[in-house]
Amino acid sequence: MTTPSKHAPNASELIQIATLKKPYGIKGWLWVFSLTDNRTDIFNMSDWYMKTATGFKPLTVTNWREQGAGLVASFQEVPDRNMAETMNGVSIWVDKSQLPELDDDEYYWSDLVGMTVINEEGDNLGIIKEMFETSAHAIISIKPTGESIDGEDRLIPWHKDIVLNVDLDAKTMLVAWGRDY
Repeated sequence: MTTPSKHAPNASELIQIATLKKPYGIKGWLWVFSLTDNRTDIFNMSDWYMKTATGFKPLTVTNWREQGAGLVASFQEVPDRNMAETMNGVSIWVDKSQLPELDDDEYYWSDLVGMTVINEEGDNLGIIKEMFETSAHAIISIKPTGESIDGEDRLIPWHKDIVLNVDLDAKTMLVAWGRDY
């Protein structure tokens, strides 16, 4: 079970791991949508925080289980269904230090958001707005900036033949993607 930390988290060191969904049952349990590859791994992470309008607040898991194709959990801070009704859409965060180390060619999507995307011709295509999964592969959603070659939004597949290089230090991604695709 997760236990809240005694101090306020450093928001720049947090990463989103899940989102709370609709209530489950009458005792305050909620559906939990995990953003990790192995969805139950989130319950091995401690010091959960929920993002609220006034900042990050601790969230303590008291119980959880797999339910059908999903996950459900109960929380110390959510004593009943009435409170659970107000939690749909709340995002869950942990300190990045809770996450496992990655191989050299692996990245956390949250580290890619905000990167400048440049194609092989040197065109600035914009910055990464978000990443999302489809049944075929992950997609990079790019939004234009003042430095972009045009005002076009772009969707680029995350594929080894397209994503040529990721430079976390320079916050850039090199892609094999023409300006007119």
